[in-house]
Amino acid sequence: MSHSDEASSGGEFPFQTPTTGETTRKERWSRTVDRTVLAPARIILSDWRGKVGVTIIALYLFMGLAGPYLISPPETDTANMLVGPFEMWQYPLGTDSSGRSILADVVHATPPMLKMVAAGGVFAVTVGSIVGMVAGYKGGRTDQALMVVTDTLMAIPGLPLIIVLAFLFEPRNPYVVGIILAIPAWSVLARSIRSQMLPLRNVEYVEANRLMGISTWKIILKDIAPNLMPYILVSFVGASRGIVFDSVALYFLGVLPTTDPNWGVTMDTAYSSGGALYSWGAAHWLLAPMLAVVLLSLGLILIAQAADKLFNPRIRARHQKTTASDADDVDHDPKTPAETTAR
Repeated sequence: MSHSDEASSGGEFPFQTPTTGETTRKERWSRTVDRTVLAPARIILSDWRGKVGVTIIALYLFMGLAGPYLISPPETDTANMLVGPFEMWQYPLGTDSSGRSILADVVHATPPMLKMVAAGGVFAVTVGSIVGMVAGYKGGRTDQALMVVTDTLMAIPGLPLIIVLAFLFEPRNPYVVGIILAIPAWSVLARSIRSQMLPLRNVEYVEANRLMGISTWKIILKDIAPNLMPYILVSFVGASRGIVFDSVALYFLGVLPTTDPNWGVTMDTAYSSGGALYSWGAAHWLLAPMLAVVLLSLGLILIAQAADKLFNPRIRARHQKTTASDADDVDHDPKTPAETTAR
């Protein structure tokens, strides 16, 4: 048999065998989504903390999206003032000193809270990631200029800065409130992202793309950003949790102007006007919004704890169905030679 026949039959020269097909754009997008979205979701849901956290957040999303349509806005009912929880079916969490349903207060305060959390978390993560990645990748004077701005903002106490901005702008839109509350948070994230960018910018494929003349933004978004997505996700959860506490605290103190219902406003009214801190008969008025804050924060914390595994590249690869189906079988089959050798 001639060499050409052997090559055509896949014998001794397999490297001469032509490729059978090309990767389509749809397949590339599928792999990208699987690597950056689906695989992290599988990792989080594989942990009981992630399952509980996702369930809690899903309940809040349902309460924020469908709750205002299922439960009527709170109205004054002088005939049923300070009703205790579970005493009347129309008031499951009881009423306040004006006869307003506490459940309706909590439910109708959820949509503005979710808007603030979404706007603040996205703003902090977007600005911090962009500043950190550009500073770490470019280096030189760009890095110095961006880090001067970042360090200056980090040196300013966050709470006084938020209070000053709140008095200057008097924000009433929940999205604007969330962005103002997130201003001190992005600088810390920018510093962390920059430190993780320093080793990534010298990786071989990044240097090869740089030598090929590919633009900086394409290299950052396509080659570097996917490697930082797990850390960015955890940072988003942390920033969102900070927005929850800051907004409730500032509404409780009366720093932020009140337009929509808010858990902080409900707690302030229960404390200052209802004597809920000293009367057991009015304690539910204070405990209900506090429980809403605690559960939302707990859900975010559990998701962040479950997301710690995202930093392990081996675990991420095992949960990528488009690239690691064989490796998954090896890890889960106790009779495989690989595991036997490891033992």
